Amino acid sequence: MITKLNLATVPFRNRTTPYLLSALLLFLSLVGGLYLYTKMLENRRLNEVARNQISQMREEITSLNEKGTQVQQQLSPMQRELLVASHKLVANKSFGWSRFFYDLESVIPGGVSASRIIVQNVYSEGDRVNAELDLTVISRDYRTVMDMITAMNNSPVFSAELRGQNLQSNQRITFSEYTLRLIYRAPYYTTPTSNTELADATQGGGR
Repeated sequence: MITKLNLATVPFRNRTTPYLLSALLLFLSLVGGLYLYTKMLENRRLNEVARNQISQMREEITSLNEKGTQVQQQLSPMQRELLVASHKLVANKSFGWSRFFYDLESVIPGGVSASRIIVQNVYSEGDRVNAELDLTVISRDYRTVMDMITAMNNSPVFSAELRGQNLQSNQRITFSEYTLRLIYRAPYYTTPTSNTELADATQGGGR
């Protein structure tokens, strides 16, 4: 029994199986290599198509910019002013004035009152509509106004700079009038405002 179980005396007789397994593995390797090579060629082709499209888009943008510059150069001074005014009108209609007054109320402390707002410019910056304004406030405490300016500059929507201070007095109280240069960056979720709100903001309001 021991002799019959000894593989040395009865060697493995099926000599073709190892070759078949090797051939199968080689075939699978070749198929896998061909698949990877095909995918690599496809990726190269897609990258080349994307590069060509980007290059074509850049050329079109450059051409449009050149045409726009040529058109602007051909405009008369009055036509240029009308073009700028039309851009401002579009920006004004898309500016959320209700949201602006809400944000302004949230940063003005109790010891400060807004007396006048003058809109200098409304313009688009990417997907946002911004406004440059002259804000006049009155207060009896200089430190309160400085704290308000700091709070504005720390907020994500305001940038404020003190431009002037004018001492005022009457029979009852003495106070100062402060003029600020204000930039308001409207949040993305603001909604268009009505023409009435725009007219009120342009003419100036009080708090």
